[in-house]
Amino acid sequence: MAFLELQQVGYTYPGWPPVMQGVDWSLPEGEFHCLVGRSGCGKTTWLKLAAGLLRPDHGTLRLQGQAVQGPTPSMGFVFQSPTLLDWLSVLDNVLLPIRLHRAVQPKDVEQAQSLLAQMGLSTWLHQSPARLSGGQQSRVAIARALVTQPALLLMDEPFAALDAMTREDLQWELAQLCRARKTSVLFVTHDMTEAVYLADRVAVMSEGRVVGNVAIDLPRPRRQAVRYSPDFNDLCAQLRARMEDRC
Repeated sequence: MAFLELQQVGYTYPGWPPVMQGVDWSLPEGEFHCLVGRSGCGKTTWLKLAAGLLRPDHGTLRLQGQAVQGPTPSMGFVFQSPTLLDWLSVLDNVLLPIRLHRAVQPKDVEQAQSLLAQMGLSTWLHQSPARLSGGQQSRVAIARALVTQPALLLMDEPFAALDAMTREDLQWELAQLCRARKTSVLFVTHDMTEAVYLADRVAVMSEGRVVGNVAIDLPRPRRQAVRYSPDFNDLCAQLRARMEDRC
């Protein structure tokens, strides 16, 4: 059984052409899948449907065999902006998803501190996030999404606003964290190199349809040097060709 499965999923915003049309997709447990495509092709809508923020007009969408009815504690979210609360400390921002549902326990604090330590932020625990760089704020947002140990992590272009070096560092850290935790990931990006570096499989979208299903057969862990290998560049070229075929 697929961990996350879409069968002939369609969705239309009122007054607009269909934004998703007959999408079939299967995300096995523990895999990292990326969605690429031009603006307006339906990537973010797919993410919202997977999160239960929208309900499909057609077809079925199941998480662990159950129809997705809405967001659950088994899901984590990272959006384009870190959306941190400046009046809370870094540590309290990470603990916020837990505090919204129940009292924070000592083991929760240990979990949050461990995540922040893995991201090099141990010295910032009690600082305001306003004092952090953009890359550091993104690390806090990732730690906040992972602190509940979600089975599914949904990410909408979380690194798009960062400089290239910081983005590559965060891609490495994210891949390592999710692989160690066996977290299933659905990650939206415009960047084909980001998709090839992170993903086990990439869906290429155009006009609400999946027009490419590309397996990324590169060994893990993926060091930064893999970005300059012929195999990496060939896969990027495959994705570009799939996108350009549908221009």
